[in-house]
Amino acid sequence: MGIFIIADNQQLTASAIEIFLKRDEHNQVFYANDKNRLLQLLKQYERAVVVLDYTLFDFENEDSLLIVSERFEQTTWVLLSAELTDKFLKRVTYASKAFSVVFKDEPLKAVRDALLYAGRGNRYLSQKAAEKILHSQVEQDAVATLTATEIEIVKCIAKGLTTKEIAVERFSSIHTITTHRKNIFRKLGVNNAHEAIKYALRAGWIDASEFYI
Repeated sequence: MGIFIIADNQQLTASAIEIFLKRDEHNQVFYANDKNRLLQLLKQYERAVVVLDYTLFDFENEDSLLIVSERFEQTTWVLLSAELTDKFLKRVTYASKAFSVVFKDEPLKAVRDALLYAGRGNRYLSQKAAEKILHSQVEQDAVATLTATEIEIVKCIAKGLTTKEIAVERFSSIHTITTHRKNIFRKLGVNNAHEAIKYALRAGWIDASEFYI
């Protein structure tokens, strides 16, 4: 017998999950429409599998989710959402092996496999989830290769400064700044300033509300 808690406020998805789970008459299925109800159920059923749409639930951030997962160590989780950021996925899946991940736009078989794996106490990462986590790691590796000067130049580019203006601001020659730009683009695997700025946004170096894009 498996105990499943559906924490997904998208009714259509929640109903479909329940129908699939109840194909096994030994499964027990419960609903949690908010964090308080989820905690109440977990106190009763610590070995449950929680099927969670993180983006539609009332967790404040990934920290609050990880705190709950640490509190209920015997609980396993299936993160089932339309979209999750690379950063979020990497942090959560690296923090605990209790989290399986699958996306709502993936084949139905992937969703079924995630539920079956989690029900057996095993982790399942869908192809899309694995690719996003790998992409996040590749980005982090690339970021680690940039020097402090190169990061500052990316910030200047994001401000909309030209190569000449950056050279003046940094008391450098245009040739030096041009060389830095080429090295930055090569390290980040981008072809132009716009792509470099988008990369910087994802990396958290700049705030979209403060810079010219």
